[in-house]
Amino acid sequence: MYIAVPAEILGIILPLLLGVAFLVLAERKVMAFVQRRKGPDVVGSFGLLQPLADGFKLIIKEPISPSSANFSLFRMAPVATFMLSLVARAVVPFDYGMVLSDPNIGLLYLFAISSLGVYGIIIAGRSSNSKYAFLGALRSAAQMVPYEVSIGLILITVLICVGPRNSSEIVMAQKQIWSGIPLFPVLVMFFISCLAETNRAPFDLPEAEAESVAGYNVEYSSMGSALSFLGEYANMILMSGPCTSLSPGGWPPILDLPISNKIPGSIRFSIKVILFLFLYIWVRAAFPRYRYDQLMGLGRKVFLPLSLARVVPVSGVLVTFQWLP
Repeated sequence: MYIAVPAEILGIILPLLLGVAFLVLAERKVMAFVQRRKGPDVVGSFGLLQPLADGFKLIIKEPISPSSANFSLFRMAPVATFMLSLVARAVVPFDYGMVLSDPNIGLLYLFAISSLGVYGIIIAGRSSNSKYAFLGALRSAAQMVPYEVSIGLILITVLICVGPRNSSEIVMAQKQIWSGIPLFPVLVMFFISCLAETNRAPFDLPEAEAESVAGYNVEYSSMGSALSFLGEYANMILMSGPCTSLSPGGWPPILDLPISNKIPGSIRFSIKVILFLFLYIWVRAAFPRYRYDQLMGLGRKVFLPLSLARVVPVSGVLVTFQWLP
């Protein structure tokens, strides 16, 4: 079902932009609560206008570019990073039929678009014409690749169990039992891989304090830096969509009760997405940052063989007992 009308496009993009802005505020508030401090509470009631103040400050700042940078690519990289997260939202369903585009390869499209994010990082580092930015971009790209392979193998495991590749049909196939129950270890690996894919703590080495003079975005200022920063949060919201669709059953109600059926499916879906976003923030507050060798070892020596080994027994059990969908 296709509803690609400008009103529907704005209906997806505008809530995402607002969600990105206030997700930053929510993270600062939750981190402050965990660390027993107040957090932002000056601009507006309870600090609710802080994202607007931060955005206005970044807009009026002067954009500074290195004199030796490739200007066009240097400006394009953060825009591409942010736009990819918007484009990928087209196949994430909020309710049955409430999706911009619902092709039969929706999950594969989402995985392909998320994999393109590495190009924005590489272009940002290379176009800066700085060896520090370029080395930081290479390290960031090397971090993302092994976890992308793990995500692909985990998606294969889920698709073997549920059958369809259509995002909406994957959710509807979980009406009897959530795939997160029999495949709980796999989906825990999927969530941790999403943390690494989106460069979030404890895998946030590209934005770590130790990388402040060697990260891929070291040469950016003003809105270039803001778009790179907002792209990370937009990717958090984006990856929480498939997490919600694959493990806790998407938008159908948990119990078939009259009161739960009165709640719109988009509201139920959004609540589950918010829970996953809270997990992103809680992990950042609770766990220390990995060293780079630990990060790469976890992806290549642990997640990659485990996700590959999981495909064989799952498919074997389904074929043996004729449970293939």
